[in-house]
Amino acid sequence: MTDFMTPKQRSRCMSRVRGKDTSPEIYLRKMLWANGFRYRLKSKLPGKPDIVLQKHKVVIFVNGCFWHSHKGCLKSKLPSTREEFWSNKIASNTERDKRNIAELKRLGWRIAIVWECCIKNQKSKAGTVESLSNWILSNSEWVETALD
Repeated sequence: MTDFMTPKQRSRCMSRVRGKDTSPEIYLRKMLWANGFRYRLKSKLPGKPDIVLQKHKVVIFVNGCFWHSHKGCLKSKLPSTREEFWSNKIASNTERDKRNIAELKRLGWRIAIVWECCIKNQKSKAGTVESLSNWILSNSEWVETALD
């Protein structure tokens, strides 16, 4: 697939990609708050989780499908330009994620991975929040959202 943007347009677009306070993160925080969960945003834990619920010893990562290589998601397709660069970049991101998750587990934290596509998809939004809320109250140590 060829890029429909000029290199200058693509550069401008990519420079606007935000690393925090994305719309999926904000939506999830609002829904968790509405369901009675209180959380922290700033944390010095490995991987800098997006949301930390200390009371439940839970960390939540809201992962972008492209940046964290969400398997099977259309948004995780690599660009056709600079393929080697992007392949290495995404591979290093996923390796870093694995290391951070292993360290968080070692420290006794329960981990939730919420994929961007599950929050942006109108049909799965409510179900994602409901299943996440149920998981927080359970004793399970790991959950990952997925589109059915």
